Amino acid sequence: MRSRQKVFALTLLLLAPLLSPHLLAAEPVDIKGPDVTIIAEKERTVFEFRQGGVLRMVRVEPSWGKPYYLVPMDNTSGEVNLERAETLFPSWVLVEF
Repeated sequence: MRSRQKVFALTLLLLAPLLSPHLLAAEPVDIKGPDVTIIAEKERTVFEFRQGGVLRMVRVEPSWGKPYYLVPMDNTSGEVNLERAETLFPSWVLVEF
C-alpha cells in the first residue's frame, strides 16, 4: 500500500508541469492554410486564394487553353493585396518541374 502512494505521488510530480494552468490557457496557433474561393463560370473557373482575409493569388482556368495567374502590373512595389492593385495582367507558367 505504501509503494502505491509513492508511485502515485511520483506520477503527479512528473505530470504537474504538463497540467499547469498557463499551458492550458495558451492561445491556439493558427496553422491553417489559405482560404480558397472557387467561382465557376461558363467560360472559366476562378480560384481566389486568401490568407488572413487578404487576396494573395488569383488562378484562372479557362474552358479552353492553359490556366494562368493574375499578377499586378508592378510586382516590385511589394503590394501583396491584389484587391488594392491598380491593374492585373495575366501570367502563364512556362516550365514546371
